[in-house]
This record gives sequence, C-alpha cells and structure tokens, in this order.
Amino acid sequence: MASLHELSAAELSAAYRAGSASPVDAVADVIAHIERWEPHLCAMYAFDPQAARQAARQSEARWRQGQPLSALDGVPVTIKENTATRGVPVPAGTAATVLVPASEDAPPSARLREAGCVILGKTTMPDYGMLTSGLSSFHHLSRNPWNLDHNPGGSSAGAAAAAAAGYGPLHLGTDIGGSIRLPAGLCGIFGLKPSLGRIPIKPPYAGRVAGPMTRTVTDAALMMSVVTQADERDTMSLPWQDIAWDDLDLPDKGLRGLRLGLLLDAGWGLKPDEDTVNAVKAAARMFEAEGATVELMSAFTSREMIDGLDRFWRMRSYLDMSALPADRQLKVLPYIRQWVSTGATLTAAQVFHGYSQMGAIREAAWPLASLLILCCRPSIRCPITRPIGPAPSTIPCARLSTSLSLCLTT
Repeated sequence: MASLHELSAAELSAAYRAGSASPVDAVADVIAHIERWEPHLCAMYAFDPQAARQAARQSEARWRQGQPLSALDGVPVTIKENTATRGVPVPAGTAATVLVPASEDAPPSARLREAGCVILGKTTMPDYGMLTSGLSSFHHLSRNPWNLDHNPGGSSAGAAAAAAAGYGPLHLGTDIGGSIRLPAGLCGIFGLKPSLGRIPIKPPYAGRVAGPMTRTVTDAALMMSVVTQADERDTMSLPWQDIAWDDLDLPDKGLRGLRLGLLLDAGWGLKPDEDTVNAVKAAARMFEAEGATVELMSAFTSREMIDGLDRFWRMRSYLDMSALPADRQLKVLPYIRQWVSTGATLTAAQVFHGYSQMGAIREAAWPLASLLILCCRPSIRCPITRPIGPAPSTIPCARLSTSLSLCLTT
C-alpha cells in the first residue's frame, strides 16, 4: 500500500472525502519524508512544518464538517521561492538580495491558500533563475532525486526535485525560457508552461508565467482550476475563462483526426543526440498508434531570434544588477555577473531588435497553430548530468541508460 506522501492530489482528495485519510495524517507523512530526504536533496527554502501542521488541522476540521474550501483542501503544496508568500522573504536565488518579508501572497500563492492547500514552504532556484541547474549563491546545491550526482534542471530546480521525490503532490514553478519544462524533463515529472497571462502573477512581465509541476497530468489540471482564477494585480493577465481543466477523458474516437507535429530540429543550438531523437520518435509513434496523424515539421525559429532574446534579457538583467551596490553585485555567481556585464556594450537598436523577436517567434508559430494541435519535440536535446551545470508542457517519455530522464514538449 502506498504511503500518504506518495499519493496524488486526486487520491488524497478522494481519501479525505471518504474519511479514509485526513489532512493531518497526510501532511505529517509528507513532513517526515521531507525531513528524511532534504539533507540530501536541498530542494526546500523556508520549510515550515509548524505552520503546515496548523493548516492541516484547520483543513481536517472543514472536511469533518463537510465544508472543504475546494477539492484541494488539505493537499500539500510547495511554491517556488520567487513567487511571494506572505511573511517570507523572496531571495530570487541569490545572496545579493536583501531579505525583507513579503507583505502579501502573490496571485498563485493566494489562490492556493484560498483553496485550503497546505503550504509546506518554498522551493529553491539559481541566482535570478538564470541557470538550468540548482546552483545558487544563496541556497544549498539542489540535486536530482533519481541520482544525487545529477542535475535537477532549472530554474525551478527545487520544485522539480520535490515533485519527483514525493514532497507532496503539488508544486508551483515559473517559466520564461524553460524553467518549468527543463527541470520537469530532467526529473521525470509533468510540467506545464501555460500561455502568458493564463495564471495571474506578480510582478508580471514579458514571458513570465507560473505553472504546475506534478507527478500526474490530473494533478496539474486540478491545480490549474485553482491558480487560473482572476487577480487584478496582474495587468498582463488574460480574462478568466471557464475551462474544464479536469475534463481529461479521450473522446470515443480516440485520437483520430488529431494532427501532431514532430519537430526534431529547432533551427539553432545543439543537435539532439541519437537516444533523444529515437525516444521522441517512439513517443510520436504511440500517438500515431492511437489514431493521430504525425507530420514532420521544419524549424520555425532561428539563431537570429534566440540571439535577439538573449540581448534583450541580458540588458534587463544588466539594468537590474547595476542598480545594486557594488558589494551586493559581488555576491552574485561570477559567471552570471560576467554574462550580465556585457549588457553595457549593447546598443538601443540591438535591444529593441531583441525585444522584437518575441513578436517574430509568435508570427512564425501562428500559421502552424491553425494546422497542428500538438507539437512533439525534445525538451532537452542531450543528457545533462553535473549538478552544477551553468531553458509548453513536458511529459516523461524515456529513461536513458545513464538514469537520466528524457522528455518531450507538447
């Protein structure tokens, strides 16, 4: 029989409803599991067992009275540390940050708390979210639970490691250039980067979204039903839509009529290695066997687009870091400082051209959206092992001989 910390959010909710398990017992089991493994994984920040136990007792009382706040009432959750929770500082992964307790919950944190979720604490990230690893000048080095010598990915490093390790079923990450999708791939979990504005967030800015990181698609859907609720503090958010997130059953016809694109070459960067290509092709064949039509896609992004985005984000980071006192700048990881410093050499024309590449990518992708429902592509093109390495939704599709997870993005 599975331990309570191994159960999904859907299973815990059903157990609470049936009276076969309680939030107090579930949270206690998760806390004990975290305390056993956290010295090895280093996935958590501001872990607060006392507050979690108190919230679990309150949830248990609501379930006994038949008045849960939501289906997720009493379900344990972690939140990436760059997403504010009331009373907890937001270090953004770096020792350069002055630690000031957040005055309020950010929108996703507020929605999860309102739904009765038990917040266990925050999860780790690298300095300013700028690495595909758990290396940070503030947090201990986060590691991959499948192999402690391996990298969990980043920047939602702690969230991915926590999800894979069974630190409860629900974990909130954030993503701009892969910060949910890459660690989800390396840790073998499900990760979703929703459309910009679908989940309100604060502060909002171009490209930044929050999203679920879970061990099952069903749990991610349950989480989306909560965190997508409207919040006027996000001036870039989309109007709320009544989406049936939990309607996950396939139609009677299966996948017949579904057009699936297979993208094996992004048009820039490293070429996927042979194991990666073979695993993604095998995943596409599984869709095909269920009736989907798989079409090989040509690359629609380019080196120019990616270099432009790099220049834009480099300038944004350069301005942020330049505003820090010199002694605090020196606390940032040195290779991040080196990358950011080159922002001083960029011209206004280069930065504007870089910003414009977000629009260029949308223009290139839009014609495909009218033809293809899903795009199947590797989220990680080659194995990444070292835990100190220096970015859609992600679904595990294979495990390589090196005990690394290989995933695809749809």
